[in-house]
Amino acid sequence: MNTKKHKLLSIIFLSYYSENRITENYYLIKKKFDEENIPFEFIIIDDGSQDNSYSIALELEKKEKNVSSYQLSKNYTSHYAVFAGLSVCTGDCATIMPDDFQQPVETYVQMYNQWKNGNKLIIPYRTSRKDGLLKDFFSNMFYSIMNRFSVVKYPPGGCDIFFADREIINILNDKIHPINTSSTVEVLRLGFSPVFIPFIRPKVKTKSRWTFRKKIKQAADSFFTSSNFPIRLITYLGVLTSIFSIFLIIFVTILKLAGEESLGGFSIPGWTTTVIFISLFS
Repeated sequence: MNTKKHKLLSIIFLSYYSENRITENYYLIKKKFDEENIPFEFIIIDDGSQDNSYSIALELEKKEKNVSSYQLSKNYTSHYAVFAGLSVCTGDCATIMPDDFQQPVETYVQMYNQWKNGNKLIIPYRTSRKDGLLKDFFSNMFYSIMNRFSVVKYPPGGCDIFFADREIINILNDKIHPINTSSTVEVLRLGFSPVFIPFIRPKVKTKSRWTFRKKIKQAADSFFTSSNFPIRLITYLGVLTSIFSIFLIIFVTILKLAGEESLGGFSIPGWTTTVIFISLFS
């Protein structure tokens, strides 16, 4: 039975040099949501833009009662902006809206309806990638590594945004520290059963400001946050090294007791003691 009717949805709009896209995105989503009778608040999080993005956001806030605008002190990247938006949103559920028109508006309606049906975590994913051979290769490799060696499981091709119930929002706000992590990783590792919605990404002409350096840092943060593989690797290497050291200590001790005074044919006083100390502590 559907018990969630016309509850408020918080849309966290990620703004970064978005002066030409803020107003268009808002009225695009407003038109669709008015048709579907979905109440929403539009939270603009400006990620330290140096153009007129924040000024335009403030002007939109004055015109529309359901718009709130915030600006971060500097550019922290989109995942920090998501956590900032979650900390101030007031809706019964929340989702993220990039500024590049790559997420179809119809997908937000689908996610809202899935939430009304009782699902607490909904994640849309692209059915295919056409970002260029090199970008597609690295993206697919990243998600393959994450699915293989981390505790989170991404849908085919990965995902960029999510739709979360208030329960999940409260957990993220109260329990998760936003530094060096990804909001998507954190919601996937909470244990809720996500509903995955495929979509076809429309062609866009906007140029991404998500630089290669930022992608590498985010990939590393996501992996080390969600995977215990590095710890296991270090542990295995430590155990193997310890075993090797024990055998080495036994071996050089036997050589010493047998009267061997040289190392590799060279006479080195105290070499047995040196090797034992190195083996014990290194």
